Amino acid sequence: MPWNLNTTHAAPGDLALLVGLRHKHFIFPLLPGGTFHTHRGILQHDELIGLPWGSQVFSHQGSPFFLLQPSLADLLNDMKRATQIMYPKDIGYILTTMSVGPGQRVLEAGTGSGSMTVALAYAVGPQGQVFTYEKREEFQKLARKNLERLGLEERVEFKLGDLADGFVERDVDAFFLDVANPWDYLEQVRASLKPGGFFCNLVPTFNQVSQLLLALRRVNFAFIEVCELLLRYYKPEPSRLRPTDRMVAHTGFLTFARRIEMGEDVRVKELMEEQNVGENETE
Repeated sequence: MPWNLNTTHAAPGDLALLVGLRHKHFIFPLLPGGTFHTHRGILQHDELIGLPWGSQVFSHQGSPFFLLQPSLADLLNDMKRATQIMYPKDIGYILTTMSVGPGQRVLEAGTGSGSMTVALAYAVGPQGQVFTYEKREEFQKLARKNLERLGLEERVEFKLGDLADGFVERDVDAFFLDVANPWDYLEQVRASLKPGGFFCNLVPTFNQVSQLLLALRRVNFAFIEVCELLLRYYKPEPSRLRPTDRMVAHTGFLTFARRIEMGEDVRVKELMEEQNVGENETE
């Protein structure tokens, strides 16, 4: 597996992260006999292989770098893309809110460039499975390459087709729907989710969320939450700690819900009305 965080020293085939001056960074596989060219000089792979991760290394010009293992966030930000990718700030919250973990079966519709697919495959582990649907073949090919680069492709089953035709999988633990018109596919989503299963969607505008909320209630989803995540970094200087000049602000609205099973008992009406209003709303 080319991306392996369970090691202490760089080995042949590992993905390496070089961080140089002004935080310039590069991600590449370590290959015996290989060379890596930067604007600050050349580094020989053979001189990097065998070093402890975190080591300081130098190019032939004497420019300093640190040799590190790339994090999941590094890989997602570095990923080749043909579409807008998911940001780590959203991905992390999605994974925890939908409780995606080892051994689970997760369905994704709207593969795009595969950033969320990578995160899902990493989260479910070697015993889990991700099913991802995409209607555009060129996007699917790029996503597949991105997964293969990280050695995660065996955890993913790629499907090509129209989402309106539905999904063959049943009783999946979680469903991430990454399309601009999610309300059109909720019946198909519900048919694939297990009872009580987790749903999430990301869209950029208010009117999209409004249409989605109406559709979710219509097809018996509850525990609905809508949020957005704003990420602001700070300059890590003890004597002048302050926010950086730029921040990752609005990228999209996250909508979460759970599939529920409705009965005929009228006593559930009050509970449903309360859930539809939202548990975070004050009286």
